[in-house]
Amino acid sequence: MALPLLPASQLAILPPADLVAIFGAADLAGIAVCAISGALLAAQLRQTFVTMAFFALITGVGGGSVRDLLIGAPVFWVRDQWVAPVCLSAALLVWFTPRRWWEGALLDWADAAGLGAYAVLGTAKALAYGVAPVPAMLMGVITGCVGGVIRDVLAARPSIVMRPEIYVTAAALAAALCAGGTALGLPNVLVWPVAAFTGFGLRGAAIRWKLAIPSYAPPSEPAP
Repeated sequence: MALPLLPASQLAILPPADLVAIFGAADLAGIAVCAISGALLAAQLRQTFVTMAFFALITGVGGGSVRDLLIGAPVFWVRDQWVAPVCLSAALLVWFTPRRWWEGALLDWADAAGLGAYAVLGTAKALAYGVAPVPAMLMGVITGCVGGVIRDVLAARPSIVMRPEIYVTAAALAAALCAGGTALGLPNVLVWPVAAFTGFGLRGAAIRWKLAIPSYAPPSEPAP
């Protein structure tokens, strides 16, 4: 993810090239994981390969596309030669491999890692385009979660945001740490990894111990 050069008042000191490369690789890996999850849902629904490829693409790039449209940036995957092939390759992988390969918690853990990286990268890109910290944090959440929301809506199943499990909260934590650290002027070489690993840790804890946010319970009315 290329970041435009901005004054220090708008963006903390940019990290060295190796950190940008690491997070760029994590971003591409996260796209692949999200694309696989979309393809797997299409497989569960016994859809054609065309539908599977579409689900893989929309799940992989949906959040980042919405973010870029909102912040006025070029839509990232249109200009990145690797993103669309990665999503289509994910669909091919799911189509030609046994379903048992994708069962268990491995995909959930990989998704948790991608979620943390997505939220941080989305927030950092919004900040680099001059977005204020709180809206930039929301852009990070959108980057991490909206692709899955679009996938679930298309599949006519309850969205991840409608379930009590900790998922969006983990993305929000990573995004908030990224935005807060940048607003305080801390170097991104410190802020980005800490924010990403914290979001991953919260999501991982939710996977491991089945943590969930309490659902709304209306206050009891007094007896007549």
